[in-house]
This record gives sequence, structure tokens and C-alpha cells, in this order.
Amino acid sequence: MNQQYQICTRCVMDTSDENIKFDANGVCDHCHDFDNYVTPNWHTDEQGRQELERLIAKIKKSGKGKDFDCLLGISGGVDSSYMLHMAVKEFGLRPLVFHVDGGWNSELSVHNINVMIDKLGLDLYTEVINWEEMKDFQLAFFKSGVPHLDIPQDHAFIATLYQFADKYKINYILNGGNISTECVQYPMKYYYYGTDMKQIRDIRKKFGISKMETYPFSSIFRHRIYLKYFRGVNVVRPLNYMPFIKEDALSLLEEEYGWKRYPQKHFESRFTKFFEGYWLPERFGFDPRRVQLSSLILTGQMVRDEALENLKKPAYNPDTIDEDFHYIATKLGISPKELRLYFNLPKKYYWDYKNQQNIFRVGARVLRWLGVEKVKKRDK
Repeated sequence: MNQQYQICTRCVMDTSDENIKFDANGVCDHCHDFDNYVTPNWHTDEQGRQELERLIAKIKKSGKGKDFDCLLGISGGVDSSYMLHMAVKEFGLRPLVFHVDGGWNSELSVHNINVMIDKLGLDLYTEVINWEEMKDFQLAFFKSGVPHLDIPQDHAFIATLYQFADKYKINYILNGGNISTECVQYPMKYYYYGTDMKQIRDIRKKFGISKMETYPFSSIFRHRIYLKYFRGVNVVRPLNYMPFIKEDALSLLEEEYGWKRYPQKHFESRFTKFFEGYWLPERFGFDPRRVQLSSLILTGQMVRDEALENLKKPAYNPDTIDEDFHYIATKLGISPKELRLYFNLPKKYYWDYKNQQNIFRVGARVLRWLGVEKVKKRDK
């Protein structure tokens, strides 16, 4: 990193995001994007309530005569769990609830999914990804040297979600994603698009072995164009139309369902916990907590001093990291020594492999122009 270290005076984003820009007062462009692009288009007041009521009415109408009126994927994390609670208890919807088991569920995530399903009296549809294929896919990404190691997991979740919607003729997918806790964007350098099939094919061709005969691939064209405009499958984020305070949601889930908290966002997956808690900060020098905490600061759910205090401690537990390293390696069928070799590989990024970044960039700008995207996407 050539630039002098600097941290935003309003949030906690810093120069570990190498494309960050600061104004004369030391406020970063993430904060300005929030003020200029997010706030004017984000309505959680009466306008949002009315929009939400219209959306729920459309969902119920589309589901008349069907077993389900919407689809909701649950990971066991706070966002999808709270979304499920709201969908059933507050909105009166009939979701098909499904979970994708990519082989990395933590005991805590299994507990949280089960208590939600049991208390709400729902059925859970589970899709188990072929482990040999998932393992080979993940090892290919380790061998490629890139930071975005979560793509094999994330792509399976997204592709399976759309497959279920298509199979059961469901027009609405409920997504727990929300501006309230996710208004700051991850730098693309570390979190590249998970549905860039050109890049996925290139990395698999160079480093993969498996033929991937059952893994659920889905291109951006299939789910953003064909399924949306020809099949009428819509992804909606109801939490964006209402006040969503993370701490209140956590308390409700704990009290009503016996749901249990994770140490950090996305830690419902043991792989993501290792990737975001250790691999990304230690190998690439980027701590995802900066994005997560900055989102809470900008939406008034955390003060900056508290976030800075949190960042003083590593996201991983130094006392158990060797054990975690051994667990990840063993599950992937390699030795901890081999995993350490991947950790020390020359660093590569999405631009070092074939990609479709320009297509994604243009698409994001069109969606923002149409008013579909409320959060400005960073294209670097």
C-alpha cells in the first residue's frame, strides 16, 4: 500500500480500502455515498409503510391457489431469521423456507434455524451441495490466490434460491438484506461478484479437477434477465421499507425463539468465520468489520468510539486459531501445511483472471438510474 494511512473521521473505513477518498474534513466517500445516494431514496417512514403494504398485497395475490406465496432462504443469521419472523408473524405470508447446506454449517446456525422453524410451525426444505464438488471448487479458489474465497458458497446459495423459485413457480423471493446494516459497500478488490461465470470458469479450468456435474451454477443473465423478465421472479427486501434496528431484532429473536447470537456478522458458516475473521485480515490486510461497523455508525446504531474499541481486538480468537486452521484444512482434505502454503501464495485479484466486470458495472448503473438499486455500487 503506497498511500499514507488514514481513517475516516465519521465512520471507521480506512486506507485498507485502497480506492477510498477523503474530503478536506477527513470524511470518506463511503459516508458521502450514504448521504447522496442512500438517504434520499431510503424511506422507512409512512411512505415506506405504504410501499411495504402494496408489496405484501402483490405477494399474497401472486400466491393465491398455491402452497406458497414467496420463497425465503434462511442461513441462521440475524437478517434472514428476522425476515422470516416478520414474514410469518407480521405480514401473514406463506413462505417456502429453504436452506442450502454447503458443508460448513456451525452448530449455532443449525440451532438457530431449527428453533425458528419449530416455533413458527413451518417445514424446512434443505438442499445439500455435493461435498466433493464444493471442496474442489473451494480449493480451486485457494490455489488461485484471490481474496474472494466465499464465492463457491455464495454462488451455490444464490443459484439454488433461483432454482427453487423456478421449480415451485414462486414469483417473489424475500431477502433479508437491508440498508440499515449494509449501507457501506465492501471494496470490490476483496469481494468480487459471485455470479461472474467467466471468472468462475477460468479459475476452475486452471485449478479445479471435478467436473461439477451437480453443483448449481447460475449466470447473471439467467437470474437477472431470464428469470426476472421472462419468468417474473422478483427479489424483494422488505426490511428496507421499515425501521430495522439490529439490536432490537437480536433481542426479539432471543426472547421469542431462544435464538443465539454470533460473535460477528456472517459467522453462521464456519468457513466464512475463518475467511472473514482470519484469512482476509491477515493475508490481505482488510478487516470486513470496518464495513459492518461503519454501516451501523451511519445508520445511528453505533457510536464511532465503540466501533474503534471493537477493532482493537482481532476478529479471530488467537487461542483457537491453530485449531480452526486444522479444522478447515482437514475438512478440505489437505494438511494444515498445504493450507499455509496457499496463505503465502503471491496475492492475486479478480483482474488477474478473465472476468465480466464491465457488464456488471454497466448493469449496476442502469439499475441505479431506474431506481431499482438504492445503494450506490462501488465499481472498484
